[in-house]
Amino acid sequence: MKLKTRFYHAGCPVCVEAENKIAHALDPARYDVEIVHLGEQKSRIAEAETSGVKSVPALVLDGVPLHINFGASIDDLK
Repeated sequence: MKLKTRFYHAGCPVCVEAENKIAHALDPARYDVEIVHLGEQKSRIAEAETSGVKSVPALVLDGVPLHINFGASIDDLK
């Protein structure tokens, strides 16, 4: 069974680099990765916050938020 994974980002250079190096590197046979661009999908900011995301880029892996680097605070995206 694949682990549901969401990669939240805002489109900044830090986020794009993390997406390319981390989110796309996960084995698709093991991980079902959804990329969520919060700069374009502001309606999903609350979802990210509920998942524990404090800043982007962040990977929520099997319900656990993993903050990769600091591109932007979730509050800055509102």
